[in-house]
Amino acid sequence: MDRQAERLYVTVQEHLQLSSEYANKEDFVKIKNAVSLLQKTENYADSDFVSFNFNCENEVLKLASAQTRTLTTTVETLQALEDTTKQAAAQGVDIILFPEAYLGGYPRSCGFGSVVGSRSEEGREQFLRYFKEAVDLGDTPQGAGNDWVDRKLPLARGKDFRGDGTREELERIARETGVFIITGIVEKSGGTLYCDAVYVCPRYGILGKRRKVMPTGSERLVWGQGSPSTLKAVATEIKGVRVVMASAICWENYMPLLRQSLYAQNVNLWLAPTADARDAWTALMRTVGVEGRCWVLGSNQCVRKKDLPAWITRSQPTGSSSNAGIQRDDGEEQDVRVELPLHAQHGNANGRVRRKSIITFTEDKHEICWPLVEKQKEALENGDIEQIDEEPLSPISPNRSPHPLKTVTTLDPDATSQATTPPIYDAAGEEFACRGGSIIVSPFGDVVAGPVWEAEDELLVFEADFEDCDRGRLDMDVAGSYSRSDAFHLTVDGLDLNPPP
Repeated sequence: MDRQAERLYVTVQEHLQLSSEYANKEDFVKIKNAVSLLQKTENYADSDFVSFNFNCENEVLKLASAQTRTLTTTVETLQALEDTTKQAAAQGVDIILFPEAYLGGYPRSCGFGSVVGSRSEEGREQFLRYFKEAVDLGDTPQGAGNDWVDRKLPLARGKDFRGDGTREELERIARETGVFIITGIVEKSGGTLYCDAVYVCPRYGILGKRRKVMPTGSERLVWGQGSPSTLKAVATEIKGVRVVMASAICWENYMPLLRQSLYAQNVNLWLAPTADARDAWTALMRTVGVEGRCWVLGSNQCVRKKDLPAWITRSQPTGSSSNAGIQRDDGEEQDVRVELPLHAQHGNANGRVRRKSIITFTEDKHEICWPLVEKQKEALENGDIEQIDEEPLSPISPNRSPHPLKTVTTLDPDATSQATTPPIYDAAGEEFACRGGSIIVSPFGDVVAGPVWEAEDELLVFEADFEDCDRGRLDMDVAGSYSRSDAFHLTVDGLDLNPPP
């Protein structure tokens, strides 16, 4: 290699070392120009850059969604996150998403010994074990925002960092692998747990953190509500591609105004860590993609019941006395026995409750399944169909057909009910606690990877062209030309809805 080529070779090496696969547009232009000159020199074929591929002109990044489960301890799970990220890096992945509550654990099937007005001592012990597995990121209960991100909060005497060191570990993993990491975390701050998503950049460390603003259903027993100010999108540049990413956690994706608050920030990468394994989730992810004209990553855990963390399985209630010894709000102990209604006392071999029902057929032979209450059961046994027609369980149009319905009585407790979801088992007969459903969706609503069901430790990878987001804006920009912002107005307390710089 001649002297000119050698100088150019060194120039390229220096730029690559500085950019470390995380260069901005200007870095890549300089590298590309240097390699272009290097191509014109002798012995170019002997250099290490003969097959070097530049994507300056194509805004393509490799995205990954990890379908992986929480292990028994947070230390083990953090190690698993590192292993998965290294696997992704080996495949050239630029950005990876992990599931909701991946670090700390999703409390699936936990009751924490609670009914309305009472909590049991066993439930408090279960919550204690859960609290200990949660992550301390060193933030304040109110959320310190940029002061936390920029490490401006005071340190304890003799400490080099705030929290338990998990933040520093995540930043190390991102830095060493060169992969931008987004992961779900159960964060403890003060005495409250929050469901988080953190954005970890290989170059700058954590760029942002958000707390779930609306825990779903029973999650509200153990998770606090996060501030809407944390819905701020995060902007970065990866290999010359500008990425504006934001996270909607699980059923926050069903909140139309929350979705609009993210669309307004011109998001082109939508992150949806979740615990929802219903089939309808796929339709929601496709809706977000086509509605927001953004790439969508959905990540969920796939876990069998036998593999749930020990802090869950050690505290499962057994038998009818599981609620015995519950402490009332007035501090007195009471022996609680829950008497199920007659129509709910039957269960199948797996212990699942099935409601009795009746099935009706229309003249077009369509089936309608109605829950059967005791009054209806007695009426059917007495041959009194009028009793059922007079008091339907669901509203029937007054314009319904005068033709009578053919009625079939089903008193079998194993009959399928719309209110229950039958368990899913693997080939070995093990029941799934969560069946996954991780997915990648394009800005046009197309499913390009997944959804993956009933498979552990899966890694979905797809090369995403971010210019597709701009192509889609030709006919749909729900935060701009398609928003009618002159007539419809959205404000969010503490949140700037303008796109980030």
